[in-house]
Amino acid sequence: MKTANGHEIIQLFESWSPKFFALEDDPIGLQIGKLNLPIKNVLVTLDVTLEVVQEAIDKKCQMILAHHPPIFRPLKNLRTDSPSGEMFTLCIKHDIAVYAAHTNLDVAPGGVNDLLAEALGLKQINILEETYAEPMMKLAVFVPTSSSEDLRKSLASAGAGQIGNYDSCSFSSTGKGRFQPIDGSNPFIGTKNHLEEVEEDKVEVIFPASQKSKILRAMYTNHPYEEVAFDIWTLDSKTQQQGIGRIGELERAMTLDEFAQQVKNRLSVPFVRVVGDPSANIRKVAVLGGDGNKYIQKAKRAGADVLVTGDLYFHVAQDAQALGLNVIDPGHHVESIMKKGVSEKMNAMCKEKKFDCTFIASEISTEPFRIL
Repeated sequence: MKTANGHEIIQLFESWSPKFFALEDDPIGLQIGKLNLPIKNVLVTLDVTLEVVQEAIDKKCQMILAHHPPIFRPLKNLRTDSPSGEMFTLCIKHDIAVYAAHTNLDVAPGGVNDLLAEALGLKQINILEETYAEPMMKLAVFVPTSSSEDLRKSLASAGAGQIGNYDSCSFSSTGKGRFQPIDGSNPFIGTKNHLEEVEEDKVEVIFPASQKSKILRAMYTNHPYEEVAFDIWTLDSKTQQQGIGRIGELERAMTLDEFAQQVKNRLSVPFVRVVGDPSANIRKVAVLGGDGNKYIQKAKRAGADVLVTGDLYFHVAQDAQALGLNVIDPGHHVESIMKKGVSEKMNAMCKEKKFDCTFIASEISTEPFRIL
């Protein structure tokens, strides 16, 4: 197992939840500290508070990964006698890096909104609103037939060939490759100054444009030839859509009040606020972690019977009622589901990369409200 540094840990995290998924002007990324230090433990939290930083110290964590950025607006001062200033001071004193993943983690497949949709038992899940469309590219590489399978597997492991809910997708055609090694060459097959004819496969795979360097690195590393013949181009007709919120269906229809009780139980909250007729029929559900006030029109147009979101404003609730859209507000803090989800995802990724690093879900509740 390898002890990774902060740059390697964040590079791994961003291979799943890249910065370019984030909405405009979202203050994500490294906010406190530095990355050029060994990382053995990472504390995953919804918010960064003084108590959370102390927990990180107690659990010997060198990094905190937070969903809500501790520096959301530009600082006008940094007073060490304020609660936030004390928190910053403690991080710096103990050399703890703080990295924020906000809307990029909301958008990421398997991120906050997928975790919420899964917790609510939704099926046939789709994106509520597209926020990012990434161009797709195609690689066509020529390889000896005897090495074709190994190369296909290596490209798939690097992330090529994922189409919707299918991975390891590729196409191969067999033909004859011809080449003549000249002075200075070191051929895998053939002899210098002699024309060779070899049975080769043309292997074709598609991949997101952002993964181009990674895919080419896998190709060069696992191809037997010292000079690799390949074509690569951008596809006009294919993009990979990502977006905010999710919409899906329940396995069975139920009333609004029945579903509200299910939301309350499955998200482990003491209460929910509900807008709509208690007996309304609910089957199609939109969900958006955090503040979803801007998305009631989108949820209605998408055919949702109910929108599950937090921090619902009074007048927005009235607007939803007028639209005929039911709304369930379980609070902003339900996003804390990300603590366990992110920890499990990143621990699996670290294990695959053989990184000696453990992601730990914070045990501190940062919910400021209590119900009387």
